[in-house]
Amino acid sequence: MAGKYMRGALVEFQAPTFLVPVPNVIVFQYNPETITHTWTQPQEAPASGAASGHNPLAVRAVPGESFNLTIAMDAGDTIADGSVVTAGIALATGVYSRLAALEMLQYPTDAFAGTSLVGSVSASVSAGGVSLFGKSAAKADVKVPKSTVPIVLFVWGPGRIVPIRVTSLTITEKLYDPFLNPTHADAVLGLRVLTPEELSAVEGTLGQIAKVAYVYSQGLRQALAVANLANAAEAIIGMLPI
Repeated sequence: MAGKYMRGALVEFQAPTFLVPVPNVIVFQYNPETITHTWTQPQEAPASGAASGHNPLAVRAVPGESFNLTIAMDAGDTIADGSVVTAGIALATGVYSRLAALEMLQYPTDAFAGTSLVGSVSASVSAGGVSLFGKSAAKADVKVPKSTVPIVLFVWGPGRIVPIRVTSLTITEKLYDPFLNPTHADAVLGLRVLTPEELSAVEGTLGQIAKVAYVYSQGLRQALAVANLANAAEAIIGMLPI
């Protein structure tokens, strides 16, 4: 495409540093040509005590919304056209730094806080009476912390900025450098938009950012749906026999 254009991105808001959330922005090197946008209807609301007063069309919540897309990454273009920093990283690691950023979206935000992953797993296994290395353990000394997935925004232009959870990630590595760093890869992402009920469980500044993004995109969708009434009026007039 000639000229400048906006690129899609995933923006992860990590734990606040100095009371300010630090964003980790994963910009798509190439925008995907196709995005699958899927909607699913929620379950029916349970029937009330009186069967005659139950509304069979009632539902529990808002419909489910998800995206599926494939993004491509190539170290050669970054080395040739990137800045000194990005070109140096691509020269040293290929596209693995980008892949690592995507992979970390699968991990809870506090998975490595205060203790190592091996330590957390060891403590968890020890709770059952057997330690990670085969030695008996009467009781675990450390409890595995309650973890939550990171808050991620899917940014696809100014009209679509939604809080999502990365539900699936499939990476196909295609080419490698002499040190076996991947130099070209495709990543298939499954994204599920968080519901208002889920967002209500997110507290602090991170929760406010996610809620504002959700309300903004939903409000824009409603405004565009109202704008479509003009097209509907023209269609109705064309269908009338007079």
